[in-house]
Amino acid sequence: MTIAASSSSRVARGGKAIYGAPLGILMLEARFPRIPGDMGNGTTWPFPVLYRVVSGASPEKVVLKGAAGLLPDFIDAAKDLVRLGAEAITTNCGFLSLFQKEIAAAVGVPVATSSLMQVPWVQATLPPGRRVGLVTVSGSTLTPAHLEGAGVPLDTPLVGTEHGKEFFRVLIKAEKDDMDVGLAERDVVEAGKELVAKNPDVGAIVLECTNMPPYAAALQAEVGLPVYDIYSMITWFHAGLRPRAFA
Repeated sequence: MTIAASSSSRVARGGKAIYGAPLGILMLEARFPRIPGDMGNGTTWPFPVLYRVVSGASPEKVVLKGAAGLLPDFIDAAKDLVRLGAEAITTNCGFLSLFQKEIAAAVGVPVATSSLMQVPWVQATLPPGRRVGLVTVSGSTLTPAHLEGAGVPLDTPLVGTEHGKEFFRVLIKAEKDDMDVGLAERDVVEAGKELVAKNPDVGAIVLECTNMPPYAAALQAEVGLPVYDIYSMITWFHAGLRPRAFA
């Protein structure tokens, strides 16, 4: 909400349903626990956000089946968030980089669909001979189209968690509603260790999955490299929506 001031009056600008939460988050439809640090946990963010669950968009459909047929649903949900008051849109699945151009074209506000969009920025910080590596929830289904949608080089090394004991089983396969957080963390850390072991030129890691930020610190401590995730990207994204006033 913008307030225009003059010597004689103050005018509050309207036109929205909700104020003070400029970032809208498109959510997949799932029932696994969203612990602090997870994008879908409201306490994760140091600022208010708007959520919209996209009905029928299960993690399995989006991650394993290419989100086939779901683009209209995501566009409609994004438009709903903008009508409510969102000034920018993001999503809670890195695999939605497939829809980056289409959603951005449809809603008329800034859109950042995937944590993968950080890869070019992070690459620019690294010394010669070093490159970014990815940890993803599903390495077998993260395709060149997903990478292209986020501007990620196609030769970027990546490792998935689909062979782990907990993370993939709960988040993607929905085998149970509850999750052993320790086992989930171990799956993410082991994937990161495998990535670095197989690719010694990796100088930083980007986590594709928006459910991975709770484990970023443990991974960074284990591999000794910078680790970036959806939290790092969205806090940067939001900073442009509400720049800090220094005076």
